[in-house]
Amino acid sequence: MNHQGEALKAMGQRVRRWQIHLKVSFNLADLARWMNPIVRGWMQYYGRFYRTELHPLLKRINSYVMRWARAKYRRLHRFKKARAWWDAVCERYPRGFAHWAWTRGLMQAGW
Repeated sequence: MNHQGEALKAMGQRVRRWQIHLKVSFNLADLARWMNPIVRGWMQYYGRFYRTELHPLLKRINSYVMRWARAKYRRLHRFKKARAWWDAVCERYPRGFAHWAWTRGLMQAGW
């Protein structure tokens, strides 16, 4: 595996270790304040040359944020309501998370 692949793997492992879905005491702004500096750094450093390779990781972060929301708010248990919430948040706060500059869509697999 080349350096680029190892770096992406390490970033993915770090995101998993964050266990975002367990941070239910945080609100959305807290999550953004905590994650944005790290993700923005990845986007600036690795995104300069490997933007397309970074894209799946950023979409996976979106799915982890959605998982957090569904754990925090019982009313979002059903996917349809969760999707409506997600669309409203993306509309209301288009620059809420650093990686939303590149992707706001949800990862389709694993829902």
